[in-house]
Amino acid sequence: MIDVYHAKDIETMDAEALKALQLLRFKKAVARALETPFYKTRLSAVGISGPEDLKTLEDIKRIPFTTKDDLREAYPYGLLSCPLSDVVRMHASSGTTGIPTVIYQTAADLDRWTDLTTRSLVAVGCHKGDVFQNMMTYGLFTGGLGLHYGAEHLGMLVIPSSSGNTRRQFQLMKDFGTTVVHATPSYMLHLHSCMEEHGYKPSDFALKKALVGAEPHSEEIRQKIQELFGIDVYNSYGLSEMNGPSVAFECDRKAGMHLWEDSYYMEIVDEHTLQEVPEGETGELVLSILIRTATPILRYRTRDLTAIIPGRCACGRTSRRICRIKGRTDDMLIINGVNVFPSQIEEVIMKMPEIGTNYRIVVRKDGTLDKLIVQTEVGPEIFSDDARDMNALKNRIIENLRASITINPVVELHEPGVLPVQEGKAIRVVDEREKKR
Repeated sequence: MIDVYHAKDIETMDAEALKALQLLRFKKAVARALETPFYKTRLSAVGISGPEDLKTLEDIKRIPFTTKDDLREAYPYGLLSCPLSDVVRMHASSGTTGIPTVIYQTAADLDRWTDLTTRSLVAVGCHKGDVFQNMMTYGLFTGGLGLHYGAEHLGMLVIPSSSGNTRRQFQLMKDFGTTVVHATPSYMLHLHSCMEEHGYKPSDFALKKALVGAEPHSEEIRQKIQELFGIDVYNSYGLSEMNGPSVAFECDRKAGMHLWEDSYYMEIVDEHTLQEVPEGETGELVLSILIRTATPILRYRTRDLTAIIPGRCACGRTSRRICRIKGRTDDMLIINGVNVFPSQIEEVIMKMPEIGTNYRIVVRKDGTLDKLIVQTEVGPEIFSDDARDMNALKNRIIENLRASITINPVVELHEPGVLPVQEGKAIRVVDEREKKR
């Protein structure tokens, strides 16, 4: 294999030089954070009034952790560290309370993010002349636009097909000679399962690579996609609070994801004690973004569980690598790449007077895709043998849920007393996908 870098001086920087760069950038991040109402209060409480109060990287541990709840409390402008007139983009992710977490970016912030996505694409062997079909959702979700800009910057022909419409995806792949796709792993499996139905086979396409992300998946799933399509498949990691795609990315060795440490300061902590765990042990990933002006976020608890892979990668890059995400410390479900909190569903259905007090959320595989089933009891005065009335109620529930969680669930209505009741804490979520892993 030929080692190719986008920014070799940064990507192969030795450990001491990298630590010096991180400290310099962390100080700048603290200075920006002190411009925000949220962090000015938070940092002042621990005796940090300026970047000069950080002498070494160890001093970072004085800074309190930031959580998603903190971001919601700061909504909408509590984390903005520059004039609103300097902001050119905002992204938002959903939350359990209906209050989103919002990230702002200046033009320079977008340029730095684009540079990281370009670096990530180069790391997996993409180059000018590739045809890049982006099957991730566009919009407030960062997944689509993130790699889009990096691919354009690299000189790839970008097809912004977004998600869904499988027949059209095949047509675009065939007509334009797509060589690289970006999609969720479940959608890649779905594409293959539909291929014969639409009159195609893998050899009809020029596809060489798939970049997959937005939902956890096993090494076995990666291998299956590779075998079905006869292509290379690469894992990636990102979250909107840290810009989105390209926080960490595999290289062509497929030996873990390089976390771009010149741009993100990484800690792995025990989820209970919040103390740093030894290299190689699984813990919760905590990240600080070092390169964003408009929305500085320090020591953010991602809730994602991973571990640092000891040793250096054979590709020559010196950024440490993390394992594929092993799970989360909270109860968030990832369904076909979309984040769904059970409390979002509860909030919607419990507002409807026709709904009883007992409900259950079931997630299972339907072919290669995830299927969300909301089972709920309805009041005895509502439950009826009249199919028209029940279907009308079911459709209203589906419409209300879709407006909140952006995906279409299956809704099952039951008579009171049908759904199981547990003594003690209710079991509201049954994730049947876990049984098949």
